[in-house]
Amino acid sequence: MIDQQLLLDFNAEICEYWKGKEIFSENNTAKYYYQIVSGAVKMNNYNDDGKEFIQNFFYKGQSFGEPPLFIDVKYPANAIAFSDCKILKLEKENLFKLLFQHPEIHLNITKSLANRLYYKAIIASEISSQEPEHRILRFFDYLKKDVAKIEGDFAYKVVYTRQQIADTLGLRVETVIRVVKNLEKKKKVKIIKRKVFR
Repeated sequence: MIDQQLLLDFNAEICEYWKGKEIFSENNTAKYYYQIVSGAVKMNNYNDDGKEFIQNFFYKGQSFGEPPLFIDVKYPANAIAFSDCKILKLEKENLFKLLFQHPEIHLNITKSLANRLYYKAIIASEISSQEPEHRILRFFDYLKKDVAKIEGDFAYKVVYTRQQIADTLGLRVETVIRVVKNLEKKKKVKIIKRKVFR
């Protein structure tokens, strides 16, 4: 999102996190802007019973955890390295200096945050639906058209595991497995070598 060299010019540091390492936790004070150089990051919460709810995944070139920086609140979720990662980390004050000097980047961040709000609205409306098939198809279509921006039948390979789909949509993994098999029978998805294509 922001050119790496520009971030380094504003004193960002490159940090390495191994898979499973916590980057920040829910209720921590937001102090840094994070942008992924390599790897993937998962944002999640746990309910009182310890069940995980996945908020989102972020990949190379994407940033995460910005909203609390702009409104001075604590993080509403945890950020965990989903794989070994390299992440650019920039102090909040330096981020604001960068944004004041480069308003076009501020607009890009605003667009990115708007996309995330759109995603949250879609997921919230789908979780309230009683039909797991509808939830899963809508989620796949969102990933295909709005995230990956891919057109064509079965052109998008779903990057989430069945467990991650379940944790994102508030379903049981057994339900996801059963529904995905039914969707294949209805020719709405293809399964090739255990990977789902929409």
